[in-house]
Amino acid sequence: MKAGIDLISFYSSNYFLDLKTLAEARGVDFNKFYIGIGQEKMALPPPDEDIVTMAASAAQPIIEKVGRENIELVVLATESCIDQSKAASLFVHGLLGLPKRCRAIELKEACYGATAGLQLAAAWVEKNPEAKALILASDIARYDLGSPGEPTQGCGAVAMLVSTKPRIMTLDPECGYHAEDVMDFWRPTYRGEALVDGKYSTRVYLSTIIEAWNQYRERSGRTLSDLARCCFHLPFTKIAEKAYERLAKACGLPSPTDADFELRLRESLRYNRITGNSYTASLYEGLNSLLDHSTADLSSQRIGLFSYGSGCMAEFFSGVVQPGYRQHLFTEKHLALLNNRTELTFQQYEDIFNYGVPEDGGNHSMAPYRTGPYRLAGIKDHKRLYEKSR
Repeated sequence: MKAGIDLISFYSSNYFLDLKTLAEARGVDFNKFYIGIGQEKMALPPPDEDIVTMAASAAQPIIEKVGRENIELVVLATESCIDQSKAASLFVHGLLGLPKRCRAIELKEACYGATAGLQLAAAWVEKNPEAKALILASDIARYDLGSPGEPTQGCGAVAMLVSTKPRIMTLDPECGYHAEDVMDFWRPTYRGEALVDGKYSTRVYLSTIIEAWNQYRERSGRTLSDLARCCFHLPFTKIAEKAYERLAKACGLPSPTDADFELRLRESLRYNRITGNSYTASLYEGLNSLLDHSTADLSSQRIGLFSYGSGCMAEFFSGVVQPGYRQHLFTEKHLALLNNRTELTFQQYEDIFNYGVPEDGGNHSMAPYRTGPYRLAGIKDHKRLYEKSR
């Protein structure tokens, strides 16, 4: 019996800013973004959308397909916290009408949190084979206007149903870890925008992948050649090529060619390239992108996954794609969402960015924008009020 991902669904905002527009406003060549970091667009949530509504919207197709029965664990991983006490998973639990006999918690360790939740859920369902777990990763990446991190902003959520009869991917037991106390990225509780030492963070990312990989290789006996594809945490897509190049060198393999990158990586980068960084969701957005776009049948193929959370925590693990996986994907929903978004002007982007959720504890109604099936209706007496949007 092997636990794994039974279903996986992705959601992002209905609004985006083209990075050509940002480049023009900031007075830089757009190729610095399109080619330099591998990003073309960034998704932006309207004022009535947050990590709760995005997580619930990502989970809705799963609930519609299999129902709520036997979901006894809900874990929401985020670094975009909306409450310092109450777990965001409880808001989602209520919106989705999940069973009351259920554990609901929130996890945090920067962008690594969803992997912690996935591994926790896999171990939990192995002890409770008839139960299922719903793992949610939902985040909004924000940096100061005009800062180096600005073009890597984005948002998104991924929902994964975990069971002992997975239809998408079984998880291998072997994992490699690396933990180290560094200050490459952080967001104090008094700030809405993250602080990042970009070049240092990239160096830490690329060094920790080798540490995590070495332990994974020792435990599994596998080499990079045993992995049909690789998915990486994606603060920006260009880092995936650097990471794969590092792994190849560590394995004594020749430097990857453009054809190698095309085969092993690029199908996993397509969603992130047009949504931007989604923090905890980005690795699994990449997995979704790979499964949705792969021209080859990945059945019975092993996929390598690298999860990195600044601060820092890293893990390399793998899973085997299950035969018949394609009939259980939500590819058409994902493509319809991304192909029908509304493009923002630069002024609209800055207006949304500067729109702050009221913090005075008064009564505030949120104007309706284009959202998924759920929205933030308003705030009353310091309480967030959610509703169905359709």
